[in-house]
Amino acid sequence: MLVVRFRLGVPLKKWQLEWAVIFTGDNMDIFNIITLSGGLAFFLYGMHVMSSGLTKVTGGKLEQTLKKMTSNPFKSLLLGAGITIAIQSSSAMTVMLVGLVNSGIMELGQTVGVIMGSNIGTTLTAWILSLAGIESDNFFMKMLKPTNFSPIVALIGIVLIMASKRSRRKDVGGIMVGFAVLMYGMQLMSEAVSPLGDMPEFSSMLVAFKNPILGVLVGAAFTGLIQSSAASVGILQALSLTGTISFGMAIPIIMGQNIGTCVTALLSSIGVNRSAKRVAAVHISFNLIGTAICLIGFYGLHSILHFTFFDTPITILGIAISHSAFNVITTLLLLPFPKQLEKLAMVMVREDHDQDTYAFLDERLLQSPSFAIQECESLVMKMADMAHENVLRSISLIYNYRQDQADLVEDYEDKLDQSEDKLGSYLVKIAAKNLSDKDSLYVGKLLHGIGDLERIGDHAVNIVDVARELHEKQIIFSLAANKELEILISAIKEILDMTMKAYKEGDHGLAIRVEPLEEVIDIMIVDIKKRHVERLQAGQCNLTFGFAHADLINNLERISDHCSNLAIAVLNMSLGRYDAHEYTEAVKSGTNPEFEENFKAFSEKYALDILDCKV
Repeated sequence: MLVVRFRLGVPLKKWQLEWAVIFTGDNMDIFNIITLSGGLAFFLYGMHVMSSGLTKVTGGKLEQTLKKMTSNPFKSLLLGAGITIAIQSSSAMTVMLVGLVNSGIMELGQTVGVIMGSNIGTTLTAWILSLAGIESDNFFMKMLKPTNFSPIVALIGIVLIMASKRSRRKDVGGIMVGFAVLMYGMQLMSEAVSPLGDMPEFSSMLVAFKNPILGVLVGAAFTGLIQSSAASVGILQALSLTGTISFGMAIPIIMGQNIGTCVTALLSSIGVNRSAKRVAAVHISFNLIGTAICLIGFYGLHSILHFTFFDTPITILGIAISHSAFNVITTLLLLPFPKQLEKLAMVMVREDHDQDTYAFLDERLLQSPSFAIQECESLVMKMADMAHENVLRSISLIYNYRQDQADLVEDYEDKLDQSEDKLGSYLVKIAAKNLSDKDSLYVGKLLHGIGDLERIGDHAVNIVDVARELHEKQIIFSLAANKELEILISAIKEILDMTMKAYKEGDHGLAIRVEPLEEVIDIMIVDIKKRHVERLQAGQCNLTFGFAHADLINNLERISDHCSNLAIAVLNMSLGRYDAHEYTEAVKSGTNPEFEENFKAFSEKYALDILDCKV
C-alpha cells in the first residue's frame, strides 16, 4: 500500500507514515491487530458474563437497600461502591439510578453519593488486572498471576455449570467462567501489543500524548466508544507492558476514561423526565470537575516539585493505583458538596413549564432483573393493601351505605386495574430475561398475584353495587339471613387478613391456614344458600331480596377463592411448585393432618347453629 502511494507521487504525512509503519512493520502485522480485536471482544464478553452473573447472585438485595441507605452522602458513597463492586459495572449502576429517578422511586439528591461511590467501586477491575504484573519464583506468588490461576477458575466454573443442579451454583460457575474469559482477553491484548515496545515509530507517536489535554480527550473518546471504563483501563494496562507509556502520558488518559464512561449515562437519559436527566448531569459534572481539579493540581505540583516518576514507564500496578487515586481524591474533594452538585445539575437541565411525569416502572431497570422484581413486588404489595381495604370498605356499606365511600371503592378499583395491566406487561418482560430459579418463582408469584388482587377488587365493586341496591330499594334481610351473613363476613375478614399478611411477608405458616378456612367458607356458603332457598319456599323471604342475597354471597365466595390462590402462590415460593402441588393434593385427599386440625378449628369457630327468623 505504501509503495503504490509513493509511486503515484502522493507523499504521506508524518503521522500517517508512523501509523503505516506500525501496522505494516516486521514486528507488528495484521494478525496482531486481529488478536488485539479478539482480545478486546473476549474482555468485553467476559466482563458482561461476570457482571450478569454477579447481578443474579446478589438477587437485587444490594440494590434494594438503595432507598434505605441514602439518608446521607457517606452512606450513599459506601453503598454505591459496594453495589458497583458486586455487579462490576458503574455504567449499570448509573443506568439503574436514571431508571429509579424516572420512576419516581428515588429523588435526585439521593443519587449523588451513590454516583461518587460507584466511581470508586469500578476501580476493582484494574486492581485484579494488575496481578498480571507479579514477578516471583515463589509458587504461591506465581499462583496470584491471573494467567496461572484463571484456567483453574474456568475449570471449576465449568464443573459447577455442568454438574450442579442448583441455579445459584450455575450462576457462580458463570461468574467464574466470565472472569477467566476476561483474563484471557487481557492476555491476548497484551500479547498483541507487545511488539510495539520495540518500535521507535510507536514511541515517537506517543510523544503527542505528553499533551495532557490530548490525553484526556483520547481517553474520553475511546471509553465513550466502547462504553466500558474497565475495558479501556484494561487496554491501557496492556499497552503499559510495552514499557513505552509513562506516568505523564497515562494519568491524563485515565482521567479522560472517567469522563468517557458518562456516555452511557447520557444515552440512558434520552426520553426520560427532567429529574432523571439531572442524574446524568450530576455524573458528568462530577467527573468533569474532578478531572479539571486533579489535572491542574497534578501538573501544578509537577511544575514546582518536578516529579521524578513523571517520565518513568508506568506499570500495570501503577495504572491501578493512579485510577484509584484519581477517583478517591475526586470523591474526597466533592463529597462535602452534594447540594452544590445537585444545584449545578438543575442549572444544566433547566426548569420548563411541563411538570415531571414519572414512568410506572422504567424499562432501564430491566438491566438488573432482580432489582426490577423487587420494585414490582413493592407495587404489588400496594395493590394488596388497596384490594384488602376495598373489600372491608365495601362490606361496611352493606348496612351503612355512603356514596363517598362507594366512590372511593371505585377509584381504588380503577387504580388496581391500571396496576394489573402495567405490572403484567412489565413482569412478562422480566420473565423473558435469564433469571435464577428463585427469581422465576417470584415472577410467577407476582404474575398470579396481580390477577387475583385485581379480581378481589372487582368483587368489592360488585358488593358495593349490591349495597347500593339494598339502600335504594330499602331491602332488609331476615334476622336469620343477617346472622348467617354476620358469621360469613367474619370468616371472610379473617381469611383476607391471613392471606394478605401471608402474601406480603411470605409467611408459610399463615398460608397453610388459608386453605382449611377457605374450605369451611365453601361449606358455609352451600349451607347458607340451602337455608335461603328453604326460607324462599316457606315465603319467609321476598324473591327480589333473594337475588341481592345471592349476588352478595357469590361475591364473598369468589373473594375467598382468590385468597386461596394467593396462599398457594406463597406456598409455591416456600415449598417449590412440586411440593406445593403435593400439599394441595394431600388436602383434597384428606391425608394432611395439619389441614384437618385447622379445618376442625375453623368449622367450630364459624358454625351456623342458629334459628331461622322471619323478615
